[in-house]
Amino acid sequence: MSASKRLLYIANHRVFWTSIWRRKVTTWSPVGAAFNAKPLRRLESFDKNVGLFGVPELNSPAGFEVATKKALKDTQELLDKVCSSPPGVVTVESFDQLSDGLCKVADLADFVKVAHPDPSFRDAAEKTCIEIGTVVEKLNTNVDLCRSLKNLLDEKKVLDQLDPETRKVAELFMFDFEISGIHLDEKQRKEAVKLHVQLLDLSNKFLMGSHLPNRIAKSAIPEHIHRHFATEGSYVQIGGLHAESSDDLVREIAYRIFLYPNADMMDCLDDLLKCRNKLAKLVGYESYAHRALQGTMAKTPGNMLPSLSTELMPWDPPYFSGVLRAERYNIEPSLYSPFFSLGSCMEGLNNLFTQLYGVSLNSEHPSAGEVWNEDVHKLVVVHETEGLLGYIYCDFFQRADKPHQDCHFTIRGGRQCQESGQYQLPVVVLMLSLPHPTKSAPTLLTPGMMENLFHEMGHAMHSMLGRTRYQHITGQIFSCFNIIWIQCSTDFAEVPSILMEFFAADYRVVNQFARHYQTGQPLPQNMVTRLCESKKVCGAADTQLQIFYSALDQIYHGEPQNRSTTDILKDTQQKFYGLPYIPNTAWQLRFGHLIGYGAKYYSYLMSRAVASMVWKQCFVKDPLNRDMGERYRREMLAHGGGKEPMLMVEGMLQRRPSIDDFVEALVSDLNPDFETFIMDSTS
Repeated sequence: MSASKRLLYIANHRVFWTSIWRRKVTTWSPVGAAFNAKPLRRLESFDKNVGLFGVPELNSPAGFEVATKKALKDTQELLDKVCSSPPGVVTVESFDQLSDGLCKVADLADFVKVAHPDPSFRDAAEKTCIEIGTVVEKLNTNVDLCRSLKNLLDEKKVLDQLDPETRKVAELFMFDFEISGIHLDEKQRKEAVKLHVQLLDLSNKFLMGSHLPNRIAKSAIPEHIHRHFATEGSYVQIGGLHAESSDDLVREIAYRIFLYPNADMMDCLDDLLKCRNKLAKLVGYESYAHRALQGTMAKTPGNMLPSLSTELMPWDPPYFSGVLRAERYNIEPSLYSPFFSLGSCMEGLNNLFTQLYGVSLNSEHPSAGEVWNEDVHKLVVVHETEGLLGYIYCDFFQRADKPHQDCHFTIRGGRQCQESGQYQLPVVVLMLSLPHPTKSAPTLLTPGMMENLFHEMGHAMHSMLGRTRYQHITGQIFSCFNIIWIQCSTDFAEVPSILMEFFAADYRVVNQFARHYQTGQPLPQNMVTRLCESKKVCGAADTQLQIFYSALDQIYHGEPQNRSTTDILKDTQQKFYGLPYIPNTAWQLRFGHLIGYGAKYYSYLMSRAVASMVWKQCFVKDPLNRDMGERYRREMLAHGGGKEPMLMVEGMLQRRPSIDDFVEALVSDLNPDFETFIMDSTS
């Protein structure tokens, strides 16, 4: 078949295939139609390969070596420039340009090494990450580089002439130097570098181990439950808690075996915590928790909330809360999925962003070689008056060797390029694990999938709507496998994404896009209400569990204690959670967030409280209010990490929230809607 005939056949096939779904549905918008259409094989043999993300060098794995060499060459030139220039704004601009040059290669490689389906690309990206990482470690302890920045910060006359954003960036760069031990003598600096290397190795070892299954002889557990687990010869492998199983014995055995202590992992965690504490004290902090909370809304380690008592066993809450939700509110996912086609959800996001910010999401066909898999979509983000804001690549579908975790990756941060006078547009990737469309239906999302899509898009829009002068404070977040890299305060970074969950739960927003993919029928309001209320079932216990995790994280990273991490967990669980500790278990060895969120796990609760306050004060009356959307962008999204997080919150709320306000925000989210309860009971 000729190329022209193949193109005609594909076009006709697309029209026929999508018309089946649209038979009784109003026409989708372009972005909705793009995501509800069946992915087609691209005829890239006719086009020039532009390279991954349009980077020409990356049209093959070998291009990573070329890109790395270029970045390192540019780094050396900038290093010479910044060390020889007099102190001034050019110092900060050169620092940011140096950081940007390395990040553009390293961030892209960080993504490719975990997401690209081709092992040769993954291996090449891994080598780049190691090479760039080594250079960064050397720069963090480069005395001449640090001195050029210190000269700027010590010269009051020059410092006073800097605008607030530039001064903030200079202080953040100096903070990076200090936590790396730059202010120490040569012997201590070498010790700090050594500790950093140890921490990297220990973190990788702990993360890998925390995801490995445990195994037990088949003869040790009843034969009738073997079918619930993977088998290997005469052993049963248990790789999770099986928390959703309706079988009490399955849940209990999975809990006891999966969390059974591993001596090597216990030693690894002990060494990790000791190494973090040693590094923190070496560079001048009271504890690792004090070091980690520098520059956050929390400022310093604080007190936690009181405990909750219950007679349930630790393996029971997820299952029973799920049963209660389903039975009380009839929220079987299959009842909702037909209303949440992927195209309709993307159309809903587009409508929401248009009404709040004047921003539209436009689907664009990627060029040959630009994406790593043929089902990846490219979105062009455009403002109605400002024009092009950036690009979002949507890697939404399941595939072999792809991480089964919803992630947001920053490929390139935004910044004002002094060398060209233009703004460097941000590029991000959203990665989900959605089912592929079938012959008879588009991809249909469960309510949880829909909420996750809105959550991750909140991160993406934080990157798109920020317009910082410097890349170092773009507000970006890269998260995968519990490893988090954030360019703004950790306890603020989740606010934009969690706020999007509130929009996803409001009927006035959902009603704009939730339509049955076959009939066009809108999702009934009472189904949305029941779904929202169901999330409050056992909500207090869920919040208490997060408090327990946060408290444990803080204690682990506080002053060292002469007892095991298991003994600490046992006492903390009794004080802050109430569910009994099960002997011969070590849940902390599965707590992967100790790596990416070390001493900062509380950030989830802090961000949720802020998002709740913003929603209730600014959006609950009218979630589509353009004035509030503009204020939210102006006060909270535009600054990235260039403004103190509490000042951003204060600007949005027009008041400074107290600790009681944070607690009240979390508690009030759990209050049931008694009107809904009565309506459902009578019906």
